[in-house]
Amino acid sequence: MRDIFFDLSVRSVRLNFLRSLLASIGIVIGVVAISSMGMLGTNMQLSVKDQLSSNVNTVMLTSDVVKVSTSANSSVQNGIDKSQLNDIKSSAGQNQVVPIHHTSTQFTIGSTNGRGSVYGLDPNDIPKFLTIDQGANIQGGNDALVGATIASNFNMAVGSSIKIGQNCATIVRPVLRVAGILQARGIASDGVNADNAIIVSDDWYTTHFGDKDVYDQVNVILQNVDTINQTEANIDRKVNRNTDVIRISDASSRLSTITSTLGTITTFIMAIGGISLVVAAVSIFNVMMMSVKERVQEIGILLSIGTEKGEVRRMFLYEALILGIIGAVVGGIMSFIIGYTVVQAMIGSTAYFFLPESLIYIPYGMIIGVVVCVVSGLYPAWMASNMDPIDALRNE
Repeated sequence: MRDIFFDLSVRSVRLNFLRSLLASIGIVIGVVAISSMGMLGTNMQLSVKDQLSSNVNTVMLTSDVVKVSTSANSSVQNGIDKSQLNDIKSSAGQNQVVPIHHTSTQFTIGSTNGRGSVYGLDPNDIPKFLTIDQGANIQGGNDALVGATIASNFNMAVGSSIKIGQNCATIVRPVLRVAGILQARGIASDGVNADNAIIVSDDWYTTHFGDKDVYDQVNVILQNVDTINQTEANIDRKVNRNTDVIRISDASSRLSTITSTLGTITTFIMAIGGISLVVAAVSIFNVMMMSVKERVQEIGILLSIGTEKGEVRRMFLYEALILGIIGAVVGGIMSFIIGYTVVQAMIGSTAYFFLPESLIYIPYGMIIGVVVCVVSGLYPAWMASNMDPIDALRNE
């Protein structure tokens, strides 16, 4: 059986089509903003989580204090020294220990200047966690490996030359020869962001940057990830005997921090997008109030022939619901298209776009849009149902 009050609501929307369309556009914008931002944030979290999870078997050790020398030539030393490295090796058991030197410096490739990270590593440690895409591993000397991003940005190939240091006519700068190009690894949870870096031997590094036997970071690569807690406890007990001199972290702790931060940013952006729904709610409220005022005599007739107040309320809530559904459906379709485009542009991959945890934001946004419309129609519907029939019939 057809609901006559629903038919009256459809007729009102149809007769005021342009006004109803403009009100629904606000809902469309709100749904698109919430859904697209939600999908973008989720795809960022999934992408980061996947990249960080690839090094979940790595424990990262960094200096937790700044040590000041008491010698006549007082100096500040910030890093893990040789004694601490030996303690780490003895407490790491059969796991692989990789000491790492790191700095940031300027360089010149051809006639183009740039800036990036330089890592100093034992050449034998490089294959333990880095993959060479082209060329071969460094053998020492002036050999170097370059990350995928830096190789792409500077059009580098095996055999290219890199001048290290600030471009200055009065200084003779060391020159490196590219022995190989590393495979892209994205965001790394082991603290070695090699994509935009130059990898040299530890001997070359300490010759040109100093800090021999002082390391910026030491990574412990576990044979069995299930032993991570025990390994961390052994290192902490051995190295941090009297005070905390080494900071111990792993991929899980970094993953938790990063995903939590991304989640907060996503929620904040979605809240900003939700402001458009507040504007849409005002628009819907205005449309519903205008509809009530234009149909005062119709309301008076309905009430005078015995129509229940609840049925009059339902008629106007139907109208608000129709506007909400139209806006939500159109917004949902546009969210899919715009969300896909935004994710592709911002992240560069849509590998996670079609996962349920990403697409769920579309129905979320649609439901919120419909609810906003219905809530906006509550007061106009209540006002219409509580009109005095006689006063309504007298209305011009």
